[in-house]
Amino acid sequence: MDVENIEKLMAMMQTYQIHKLGIKNKDFELSLEKEGEVVVHHAAPLHSSVPMASQPITVATPAAAATSPDVAGLFVTSPIVGTFYASPSPQDAPFVKVGDRVTADSVVCIIEAMKVMNEVKAGVAGVVAEVFVKSGDPVEFGTKILRIT
Repeated sequence: MDVENIEKLMAMMQTYQIHKLGIKNKDFELSLEKEGEVVVHHAAPLHSSVPMASQPITVATPAAAATSPDVAGLFVTSPIVGTFYASPSPQDAPFVKVGDRVTADSVVCIIEAMKVMNEVKAGVAGVVAEVFVKSGDPVEFGTKILRIT
């Protein structure tokens, strides 16, 4: 990774209010973090018959990113550009709905990118307070998916 790519990552962190970013490769490691703010990240192997990415993605951003200072909780945001799916298939119930209790390992949605299904986990324990995206909607990196209190 060259300096130009690192600068692009830093600009994206500012644009999408990302507070911590870590990249590890065989011979390269990069960690960027804004002081005093936290992002939760966890990746684990999948156990599903649906073709998925090799590791699920979990992203939660601080409540400071809320549109109103009164809003409490953490936002789960899209870690990639793709299509949001609230359930494993159209006839299945959604992974979560408002009022559901989730753990850090709870799958909250799938984001399809380049025909690969990527599970997104909550990253934090709590109760789903709001869902901002409808199934089938396109999402961009940083799009708020739901709020957990």
